[in-house]
Amino acid sequence: MADNKRRIKFKSIAILEAVIILLLFFALIFTAFFKGKADAVPASAKSDKPQVRKRAVIEKEEAFYQFDGKKILMHDNTYGEIFVPVYEDVPACTVDLNNITMRNGYAYYSENGNIISTTGVDVSEFQGDIDWTQVKQAGIDFAFIRIGYRTYGDGIVTYDNAFQRNIEGAQAAGLKWGPYFISQASTVDVPVDEADAVIDALAPYDITYPVVYDWELVYHDSARTDDVSVEALADCCVAFCERVKDSGYTPMIYQNTGTAMHKLDLPRVKDYDFWLAEYAEKPSFYYDFRIWQYSNTGRIPGIEGDVDLNICFRPYGE
Repeated sequence: MADNKRRIKFKSIAILEAVIILLLFFALIFTAFFKGKADAVPASAKSDKPQVRKRAVIEKEEAFYQFDGKKILMHDNTYGEIFVPVYEDVPACTVDLNNITMRNGYAYYSENGNIISTTGVDVSEFQGDIDWTQVKQAGIDFAFIRIGYRTYGDGIVTYDNAFQRNIEGAQAAGLKWGPYFISQASTVDVPVDEADAVIDALAPYDITYPVVYDWELVYHDSARTDDVSVEALADCCVAFCERVKDSGYTPMIYQNTGTAMHKLDLPRVKDYDFWLAEYAEKPSFYYDFRIWQYSNTGRIPGIEGDVDLNICFRPYGE
């Protein structure tokens, strides 16, 4: 009898618990679907006090950029498009790109409807024997002739095997010319020796165009210049150019766009004439340059194979 009463008691408690759970369940449903629906605000609804989401403030060191905030958009092989700050104290390009035209493989520059530029080539012993009379007749006005180079392995200053022949041939044909030297300088004393070697070789000749310092990276092999710092490169450029200037010649720096923008300390070398190498229909270099090497696949009568083509926007010796 007692067991029967106990079973009835437990059954009643279970029923009560089930009822309570059921009531809670219905209460949750009512809150979620009915009351919540009434309180919900459509996404398109306007509010008198809309929520304001502030954009994060990213602090930058503004001194890194120039005061005018200008930046150059460039392409990097790793990062794609990148911005480079502008040096406000380095003269910007004065060439009006709209006045550059290409005709028969040559670039021309006009002002007020008149062509004011001159066309040139740069050559070395690799061009072999050059018929300079044909080169002149093909419309070439000037030539840069390699005087020599420093070997990138053991660092020996070496004269170009054809520099005398090329100088004398260009002069006899009536071309204006200037010399260039390919440097592998890594310390400031090295370019002084390079400049002296060039000056000694130029002694018998009269030149019209500048003496060019051509410092280049070596991409296909290890070289003396692999670890040259930005400061050291600028030191080398200044040392060569000042030595040349002290000897009565006009110094010039040759460089491609990438190395000039990423490796060359432009504010330190801004007072020297600049020869830009960029193979394109129009140059993209932001800063000023006097000569533009626009092709390394030019074909000129009198020169066998490919040759570099150049345009001088403000000719020398005029």
